[in-house]
Amino acid sequence: MSTEYQKALGRKIAQYRRRRGLSQREFAGLINRSEAWVSQVERGVRKVDRMSVLEAVAEVLEVPLADLAAEAPIVAATVEEAPGSTRLRLVLSAAHALNALLGQKQPADPAELRPRAEQAWKLTHEGRYLELTDLLESLVPQLEAAARSVDHGQRAECFRLLASVYQACSSALSKLGEFSAAWIAADRAIVAAERADDPLLMAAGEFRLCLTFQGAKHFNQVETVARTSVEALSSLASDGRPEVLSLLGALTLQRAIAAARSNDATAAYKHIASARSLAERLGADRNDFNTEFGPTNVGLHEVSAAVDLGDAGVALRAAATVDASGLSAERRGRFLIDVARAHLQRRNLDEAVETLEQAETITPEQVRSHPLARQAIGDLLTIQAPASPALQGLARRAGVL
Repeated sequence: MSTEYQKALGRKIAQYRRRRGLSQREFAGLINRSEAWVSQVERGVRKVDRMSVLEAVAEVLEVPLADLAAEAPIVAATVEEAPGSTRLRLVLSAAHALNALLGQKQPADPAELRPRAEQAWKLTHEGRYLELTDLLESLVPQLEAAARSVDHGQRAECFRLLASVYQACSSALSKLGEFSAAWIAADRAIVAAERADDPLLMAAGEFRLCLTFQGAKHFNQVETVARTSVEALSSLASDGRPEVLSLLGALTLQRAIAAARSNDATAAYKHIASARSLAERLGADRNDFNTEFGPTNVGLHEVSAAVDLGDAGVALRAAATVDASGLSAERRGRFLIDVARAHLQRRNLDEAVETLEQAETITPEQVRSHPLARQAIGDLLTIQAPASPALQGLARRAGVL
C-alpha cells in the first residue's frame, strides 16, 4: 500500500468514525485494536495490511468495504445466523417448480390459498419470522403447483399470489440479514408477477430487490433498480392512481436511504422531499403492495436517513414529530431501532437502551436478529462501562453478549 493510499484511507476512516459519533478509543474497542493503532492508521503512518481487519473496520463504520479499499478484493463478512433463517433458505432451495411440472398435479382453488398468502404478510409485518417459515414451508410448494395445475383463467391469480408470497419471504430474509437468499426470493417474485402480466406487482418486486441490496450495502445497485423502476412507472403517474403513487414513493425512499448511506446528504434529502410530495398527493397512509407508503413512512425514512448521515439531532427532532402507531409492528419496531441509533450517536446511552427495549416489546425477533439493532447493542456494550443490567439483558437475549 502506497503512502498516499495509506493517508487517503486514514482520512476516510477518520471521517466515517466521526460521522458515527465514535471516539478513537470507542472505535478501537469495537474492532479489537488499540487506540494508538487507530490513531496511527488515521494519520496514515500505519498500514491496514489484512482484509479481515479492513472488513471489521467497514462493518463497524457501516460503510461498503469497497469505499475503504476500492482496489482490494471484496470478501463477504460472516455474521451469526439468525434463528429460523436456515429453514427459510431451504424453502427457496427445494425444486418446487420442477416438481410441479413433472410431478402429479393436485387440483387447487386459489380462493383457498389467498387467505394463507395474506397471512404470510401479516406475520411478516408483525416480525413473527418463525411462524412465517412454518407457513411458507407448505404454502410455497402448493402455490407453485397450483400455478401449473389450474385452468388458464385462474393461472394469473395463482402467479399473483405466488409473487406476493415470495415478496414476503424476501422481506423477512432481509430483516434476518440473509441478503443473498432475499435477492433470490425477490427475483422469483418479479418473475411470477411477470407471468401474471401485472406490471405494478413487478414494480413491487423491484422494491423488495432494493431492500436486499440496501442490506447488503450495494448502494449503487439500489439506486439503479429504484431509478429505472421509477422511470418505467412515470408514464402511469399522471392519472394519480394510489397504487402507482405508493410504489413511486416507496422506491424514491429507497433512493434516499442509499444516498444517505453513501454519505450524499444533498441527494438523500432531495429524494425525501420528492417522496413527501408524492405522499401529499396520496393524502393518507396506505399499504399498497405492502409498502406502507404515506406521510408517516416518509417521516420514518427521514429519521433513518439522518441517522445514516450522522445527523443525530435532525433525526431526533424529526422522530419527535412522527406518530407511527398506525403502521405495522415491523415498521414501528424498525423506527425505534433508528431512534435508538440516533440516541447512541448523541451519547444518550440510557435512552438508547430504553428505546431498543421498547422496540423489542413490539417485534422481539426483529430486534434480536436485525443487523443494525445488533450493531447498536454491540456499540452500547463497548461504550457503556459497566453495562447496565438492562443492557446486559438485552444483549443476552439478542445473543450479542
